[in-house]
Amino acid sequence: MTQSFLSALLVTFLFISTFQSHGAEDLADQSELYTGKEYANAFANPKDNPDLPNVLLIGDSISIGYTVDVRKLLKGKADVFRIPSNGKFAAFGAKNIDKWLGKRKWDVIHFNWGLWDICYRNPKSKTQGHRDKINGTLTATPEQYQESMKKIVQRLKKTDAKLIWCATTPVPEEEAGRKVGDEIKYNAIAAKIMKEHDISINDLHSFALKGLPKIQKGKGDVHFTAEGSAYLAQKVAQEISAALP
Repeated sequence: MTQSFLSALLVTFLFISTFQSHGAEDLADQSELYTGKEYANAFANPKDNPDLPNVLLIGDSISIGYTVDVRKLLKGKADVFRIPSNGKFAAFGAKNIDKWLGKRKWDVIHFNWGLWDICYRNPKSKTQGHRDKINGTLTATPEQYQESMKKIVQRLKKTDAKLIWCATTPVPEEEAGRKVGDEIKYNAIAAKIMKEHDISINDLHSFALKGLPKIQKGKGDVHFTAEGSAYLAQKVAQEISAALP
């Protein structure tokens, strides 16, 4: 045998060995692994696989940002759905929760409200979303937030799903409509309710702090970069995975 033939034979053998030990999916390019619309669009829910647990994500734009990455991380472990809109503030959630839950049997529900609740808005403000923490009106007082969260939890408990409350992520210093530290106060209100009902808590606030300021979009923006959302998705997927049946 020639040296070139032996080299080619060795390469072929190594390829087959790698394929057998790692499988076809591990050899694929990352862009080929996620072909469904649900892996590109947060609102494109997956086709229900009856062999997999059903997970529901509820939350505002922060959760919209990490939805696709959570689906990728839980591929083959669970079907990850999300509500068909921004979850906005807690009173909005209490009003729409029945519609969002629908008739599907949920195994895990991961939910959050907070950033909208602590936002001050003023119709005269030119800032996006009419945010104005100086002259604006608070969306929900602590008492109103607590009342709405209690209603939501009472409804979610009836689903018999494993519930995970997700702590609201940090507010940066220059945010136009929110005051730094308010998210901590509202997280404490929610955490007290969750502990009373034996509901798991995903401390995404502390997890996000570890990556700041690199993972947020910029000065005064509560939102996250694509890399930041992928970072948050790791913690969300970890908490959900631990709760799967």
